[in-house]
Amino acid sequence: MYTFLTTSPWADYELIDAGNFEKLERFGQHILARPEPQAIWDPHLPASEWQRANATFTREKGSQERGQWKIKPGTPEQWLIGYERPDGLKLRFRLGMSSFKHVGLFPEQDPNWQFIYNQTRKRKAAVPRVLNLFAYTGAATLAARAAGADVTHLDSVKQVNFWARDNMEASNLDGVRWLVEDAMKYVRREVKRGSKYQGLILDPPAYGRGPNGEKWQLEDELNEMLKLCKELLDPQDHFFLVNLYSLGFSALILDNLVGEIFPNMRDKREIGEIYLHDQAARKLPLGTFCRFAT
Repeated sequence: MYTFLTTSPWADYELIDAGNFEKLERFGQHILARPEPQAIWDPHLPASEWQRANATFTREKGSQERGQWKIKPGTPEQWLIGYERPDGLKLRFRLGMSSFKHVGLFPEQDPNWQFIYNQTRKRKAAVPRVLNLFAYTGAATLAARAAGADVTHLDSVKQVNFWARDNMEASNLDGVRWLVEDAMKYVRREVKRGSKYQGLILDPPAYGRGPNGEKWQLEDELNEMLKLCKELLDPQDHFFLVNLYSLGFSALILDNLVGEIFPNMRDKREIGEIYLHDQAARKLPLGTFCRFAT
């Protein structure tokens, strides 16, 4: 089933406006303006509204990611926001302004966090095992942990794992297994060991490096990674989620890959796009996804 997912109303987050290759967002009490290559249309709000931003990110020449923040006096470089849903999921996240325009959270993933939380609670296993690959600052990890899973959180960047630990502690959770590893190498080892998981979360970048310089290129590695993930899933009791943010990597590509590798899930899977909507109800596309559960 091809579908579109977007964030539910959230007290501590809002996409205010988007356009001219930028987006204007509110995280808690603080408004940020930062680049967004998908926002090719004109902004809806006047420049005066954008000038209210507490911090504005400007890219370095020749770079799509790296740059600097211009921060107004009195604006903290780090702060906490809350996240609470009617289904019982309640988390807190520490945000910070990095030199790569990111703030430590991708709010458009809200519908997937809810999927993870609810599907973890539906597993037949007394304590479901969940593996989160390319796990970043751990929002998906914490959604699974809050639902009672035994969670392995893997990211190749040690500092990012420290950030995820901070989010865990802020959310009054514990017990996550933290790994600084190359995802492909770890998954290959787990397949050889015969490991099985009731939940598997995959959110790979377009390009990345492992802790020892291992190269990850999405279009070269994703097919094998998905095949290995199939080997790790408990055949009778599992959920699976893959999310991609890569310009030009359409949901049709993901549909072909998942359809070939998981043919028995054709009638159960959701596949499509994730987006955020601004105050003018315009849809900002922010990736493709596929998810299913037994």
